[in-house]
Amino acid sequence: MADSTTTTDARTRPLLPFLAPLERAFDPFAWPLVRFAAGVMLIPHGWGKLIGGGLSGTIEAFGNMGFTPAGPLATYIGVLELVGGLCIAIGFLTRFWAAQVVGFMAVAAFVVHWSNGFNWTDGGYEYPLFWGLVALAITFRGAGRMSVDAAIGREL
Repeated sequence: MADSTTTTDARTRPLLPFLAPLERAFDPFAWPLVRFAAGVMLIPHGWGKLIGGGLSGTIEAFGNMGFTPAGPLATYIGVLELVGGLCIAIGFLTRFWAAQVVGFMAVAAFVVHWSNGFNWTDGGYEYPLFWGLVALAITFRGAGRMSVDAAIGREL
């Protein structure tokens, strides 16, 4: 029986039918992989801010961009990236953390990077927009079956 995280529609037929068993075998791992990767990608950013000595630079950058109070905001973003990233990766309070990442990435994309155009290589909004949309999908879908949320039987 398929769980709510299975994405394969029973009406679709694989282009290469001999790969169908492989698709069925790996399908349960697709969503946990997306959630895990999204969470893990946040962790180094928070680590650098909170533990790696980059908080003062982040506070200065936030202040220069007009975000006030810069100190508490920079600390919040560091905690969101470090603790929230870990929680998203393991699937604990997943929707709570992912929804905050959506907000953070929306500000990054539309306030900080928008004027630079689309391409991330030019300082544009491509990268934060992408990660904001991934976080939005996680917010909508939740942690899924392979998560702490599922293990405790509760989801926020």
